[in-house]
Amino acid sequence: MADFRNLIVWQKANNLSTAIVEAVESVKGNAGTIIRNQVLRSTFSIQSNIAEGSSKRSDREFARYIRIALGSSTESANHLILLRGLALIDERSFEKLNSQLDEVGKMLCGLEKKLDDDASG
Repeated sequence: MADFRNLIVWQKANNLSTAIVEAVESVKGNAGTIIRNQVLRSTFSIQSNIAEGSSKRSDREFARYIRIALGSSTESANHLILLRGLALIDERSFEKLNSQLDEVGKMLCGLEKKLDDDASG
C-alpha cells in the first residue's frame, strides 16, 4: 500500500484540479454551469481514484483504479474541449490545462503498465 500523497501522479492530478477550479470559477449560464460541474467532477475523480486505488491490497486492484482515473482523464479532456468551443475558457487557459491533463494521462498510462507488469510476474 502506497501513500497516495507521495505519488507524483497524484500530486500533478491535485495541481490540475486546483487549476481547473480556478479556470472555471467564473463560468456562468445554464450550459456553462452544467459543463463546469462536469469538468470539476471528472477532474476530481482522477485524483480520487489514484488515492483510493493506492490503498488496495494488490497491484491488479490498484491498476483497475488507475484505468478508471484514465477514463476520467479522457472525460475531462472532452469537457475542456467543449468549454473552449463554447468560448467559456480562453485559448491560453485551455492550452495550459490540456497540457497538464496530457501529462497526468501519460503518467497514469505508465503507472498502469508498471502495475500490470508487476501483477503478471
